[in-house]
Amino acid sequence: MCPNCEDFARTVLLLGQLALYADMAGADLDFVDTVSPSLAVSLPEPPPGVFPDDFDPDDGPAYPGDV
Repeated sequence: MCPNCEDFARTVLLLGQLALYADMAGADLDFVDTVSPSLAVSLPEPPPGVFPDDFDPDDGPAYPGDV
């Protein structure tokens, strides 16, 4: 597995595990709120082949707050 592929997969796995932890009774939601944005920002570029060649991340629905 290429280095970027491994980093991407590991970070996505950690985000998934954090989401599962957040749903557990007694989870420290302050920890989840602190760590999740840092993990999301640390995602490297997705490896080739994750998205179709014609995928445009800027092409999508307008969300509240978008200018």
